[in-house]
Amino acid sequence: MTPADLTAAMAARKAQGQRIAALTAYDYPTARLLDEAGLDVILVGDSLGMVVLGLPNTTEVTLDMIVHHTRAVRRGVQRALLLADLPIHTYDTPEMARASARCLIEAGADAVKLEGGTPAQCEVIRGLVSAGIPVSAHLGMLPQHVIEEGGYRRKGKTPEDADRLLHEALATEAAGASLVVLEIVEKAAAGSITAALRIPTIGIGSGDACDGQILVTHDLTGAFPWFRPPFAKALGDVAGEMQKAAAAYIGAVRR
Repeated sequence: MTPADLTAAMAARKAQGQRIAALTAYDYPTARLLDEAGLDVILVGDSLGMVVLGLPNTTEVTLDMIVHHTRAVRRGVQRALLLADLPIHTYDTPEMARASARCLIEAGADAVKLEGGTPAQCEVIRGLVSAGIPVSAHLGMLPQHVIEEGGYRRKGKTPEDADRLLHEALATEAAGASLVVLEIVEKAAAGSITAALRIPTIGIGSGDACDGQILVTHDLTGAFPWFRPPFAKALGDVAGEMQKAAAAYIGAVRR
C-alpha cells in the first residue's frame, strides 16, 4: 500500500469505529515483532533519545538519528503505517520542513509527525502535504518544549486551554494533517477534539475517548525500568528477564 492508502485506511478505521493501535520502534527486530503482531501504526519517535540513547529529553535528538533508526525500522515493517518524528528545529520553516521530511521519507517513513498547531506550524503542514508528504500533528504536551515549559504538564485543564487545543486540532486538520496525536490532554478535552475531527486522534495519556492509543514500547514492555510515565502500564518485564538471563549467564561462565 502507498502512504496515501495507509493514511486513508486510518481515516476509514475512525469512520467505522475501529480503534487504532500504535507503538514506537527504533530497531529492526522490535519493528518486525510489532508489525507481525498486527500494529496499525509504528512510530520512530524522538523518544529514542531517552529510551535508546540515554539523553535527558528529546531536545538533543537530531535528524540524522531519526533517519538512521527509520532505515532500521523500515526493514522490519511490511504492513503498518510507518511514522517518523521530525526532531526539534528541523521544521522551523516550510522549506526546512520539506527538506527534513524528504530525508525521512527517503529513509522509509510513510508519514512524518511534527509538534504544535500554531498558524506557523499549520503553514508547515500545508507545505508538506502540498509536496505529497503525509503528516501527523502532535498537540497537548509537546516534549520538544519541555525545557521552556519546565516539565511535562497536562493540557486542557481549563476551558480556555481546552478551546485552544480544539482550535489547533481543527486548524491542523484544515491544513491537511492525516492524524493528530494528543499527549497528556484532559480526557474531556481529548473527547471533544476527537468528536470534532474527521481525522483520527491517537492518544497518549489522554484517556480512552481518542480513536486510538500509542505508547513508547519500552514503557509497555517494562524494558526501561528507571522511569515510566504514570499513565503507562507495563504489560511485561523485559528488563527483569534480561537481568535474569544475564545473571544466569554470568553464573554459568564463572562456574
